[in-house]
Amino acid sequence: MVKRKVSASAGLVQGRYRQEVFICQFSDMISSKGCIWSGGDPFSFSLPLVLAQLIFIFFVTRITFALIRPLKQSMVSAQLIAGIFLGRSGLGRNRDFSTMIFRPGGRMVLQTIADLGFMFHVFVLGVHVDPTMVRRAGRNAMLIGASCFALPFALGGLASYTLPQLAIIDDATAHFLPFIAVLNSASFFPVITSLLGDLKILNSEIGRIATLASLVNDACIYVVSILVTTVNASTSYNKWNGALSIAWIGTFLIVIIFVVRPFVKHVARTIPERGAMRESQFLIIAVLALICGFVTESLGQPAALGTFVLGMVVPQGPPLGSSLVYRIDTLCTGLLLPAKFAISGLTLDIFALGNGKSLLGVELVILLGYFGKFAGTLVPAVHFGVSFRDAVPLALIMCSKGIIEASLYIGFKDTGVITNEAYALLLITMLVITGIMRPLIWYLYDPSRRYLGYRTNSIQHLDPTSELRIQVCIHNEDNVPSIVNLLEASNASRRRPIAVFVLNLMELKGSAAALLVPTHNRKGKAKLKSLPSRTEHISNAFNILVHRNQGSMAVQHFTSIVPYATMHDDICTVAVDKGVNIVIIPFHKQWAIDGTVGANFPAIRMVNQQVIHKAPCSVGILVDRGQLADNQQILFGHSFFRVTMLYLGGPDDDEALAYCCRMLGHPHISVNLVWLRHSSDKLDKSMDSDMIHWFKSNNMDAGRVSYKEEMVSDAVGTTQVLRSLEDNCDLCIVGRDHEHYSELTLGINEWIECPELGFIGDMLATSDYSFSLLVVQQIPPGTEFINIQALKPVSSSFYSASGKYSQHSGVGSFG
Repeated sequence: MVKRKVSASAGLVQGRYRQEVFICQFSDMISSKGCIWSGGDPFSFSLPLVLAQLIFIFFVTRITFALIRPLKQSMVSAQLIAGIFLGRSGLGRNRDFSTMIFRPGGRMVLQTIADLGFMFHVFVLGVHVDPTMVRRAGRNAMLIGASCFALPFALGGLASYTLPQLAIIDDATAHFLPFIAVLNSASFFPVITSLLGDLKILNSEIGRIATLASLVNDACIYVVSILVTTVNASTSYNKWNGALSIAWIGTFLIVIIFVVRPFVKHVARTIPERGAMRESQFLIIAVLALICGFVTESLGQPAALGTFVLGMVVPQGPPLGSSLVYRIDTLCTGLLLPAKFAISGLTLDIFALGNGKSLLGVELVILLGYFGKFAGTLVPAVHFGVSFRDAVPLALIMCSKGIIEASLYIGFKDTGVITNEAYALLLITMLVITGIMRPLIWYLYDPSRRYLGYRTNSIQHLDPTSELRIQVCIHNEDNVPSIVNLLEASNASRRRPIAVFVLNLMELKGSAAALLVPTHNRKGKAKLKSLPSRTEHISNAFNILVHRNQGSMAVQHFTSIVPYATMHDDICTVAVDKGVNIVIIPFHKQWAIDGTVGANFPAIRMVNQQVIHKAPCSVGILVDRGQLADNQQILFGHSFFRVTMLYLGGPDDDEALAYCCRMLGHPHISVNLVWLRHSSDKLDKSMDSDMIHWFKSNNMDAGRVSYKEEMVSDAVGTTQVLRSLEDNCDLCIVGRDHEHYSELTLGINEWIECPELGFIGDMLATSDYSFSLLVVQQIPPGTEFINIQALKPVSSSFYSASGKYSQHSGVGSFG
């Protein structure tokens, strides 16, 4: 083996835009082939060098992110800071380190790989974008989006024009100041939704406003960018170049929309809804992304733009969108993308920035852009009814910058549009201002503030003849039969009508925009055709229930597509907007036929825990073991469906008993009230609670109602009573919270697996019992009753089997 210690020589030459390093390198210096054993240097070969660079950048980036994450900073900020630290402003000042790891001969290979990773990452960002959302943007959101582009663009453009007249600005700086004004006017949709997701406010009120406003802002920036590019091409080369540029870009878009989009949809239809994407299907989309990148690069546009456009026409969500995101995002975002921004920081030297008037002018234009964006969002938001307290964090969100802006800064620097000094100012200002804004937004805005401190009327305090408003949450189709039959058992009648709000909950996959919308029109038909087929199946089941209870039950359907971490916000938002009395949520465990746990969903458990602590109304957790899934016994059975109410005392048990009393009029339901009392009570009638007294005085004459008092002295006696329920119970209803230091439960509360059920509910949910369970919690403590709105009666507010319908609330929309 020939021993080579020097693989390349370098020198300065005049490049296209500036002086550049010219590398002369041996063509066969790719693989080291074990040169270390012959005394060679593996870093002299391109393959081991690029591997070492990727490893080093990965660890430095992750360590940086771990340090700044408590300050609510993003991974992009960590990547940029890591690049600055590795470059001339940090470790790169050490010549030995710079020569060994980031030698000039190895940067081209690393940058090419990083650009490829960035191209696929932008493709994933495109998959997250739903262009049809612009049609759902209300007038107010569109005006906010246009304003937060127009005002910074006007201020920056005015400053770019007047500064050369008022101060000494060199020609190069005067030339690129308009480009900076355009750049600082942007609030890109992927950046805004990424910020909202990081701060867990994606499905909040201002989160939805910011999402829609950023889409409008994107449309403005793309139109202006195309016009600027066209004018620049016409003036720099040939007057026909601008027209040809627009023609070719238009042709590319037409091919994407009318040729590629139908083909991609055909590929998506060949994937089963719950099946896995085949390798051939993945490769087809990946090659299409490469082709789009090649075409746009050839047309003079960034390769990432082509892949972004392709991503926008890929169907969102499962099975295609989420599969592509899962396969591409981890490798590109986690390993290759950090190299893109680390390289950008290598040439940034903070210590070389001067104090000239030109740089002061550049910084002035940059800051005017941020100020214009803040004012351009704040003023119209307040004008259109957003409270000042919420408008400030909304304006801060729209001012935040991220991965798209950083990549544009890098591209403008590499193509000579802006100087290295202007690039440094743009990048440092972005890091400082965005770094300050992110924790400020997190501190100033709490989405739960909208419903915390509010409460609707509980079932216990509701007039028995008044309309009962129930919100039911559906995570999958398996939840439907049991919840439908629980509603059937709730005994809707013309004297006791029930309004049902069905919230179809889906995890946000393959999309960056959260969704919470009514999903059916006045005739009960689906409004959004892009939703999965399960939405229609679920709505049909509840519409059949309404038809069976014609005139006494009504239903309104909502669909929520959000991350599990913030799903409770949508549940509570619908509850407070609709004046719901109780929210029914399914338990996170599902049982198999043999009685064992068949499925466990920890994410659903997290949602339930948040709802328990934050809901503005009563909450019921339904633990279904199969009895409720069969509605024949409830509707047509000759034997009764047996409901047992276990009463120990307290507000939660009172609420549970109030709900149980709603079932008493159903002809196929028997109710057994079991009151657990301490033996020291000596059957003192004066100790009867108000709910027990009301129950005994109004329902004891019914033949399907029984009442029993069990006198026990300790937890052992309580356990014996619970076990005696097994043989004559299909559904047990119990309150969640009880007195912790009561002798009746002392010892039981020490062994609890699911605190959201309470210690009695947790015990009844174990495998020792086979009946279904409904655990009820009255309004959480610390809230105050407030009449939020005057509620219309059921027959005039919602879609029902009789076809009556009045205007519904566009929950989650703005405009």
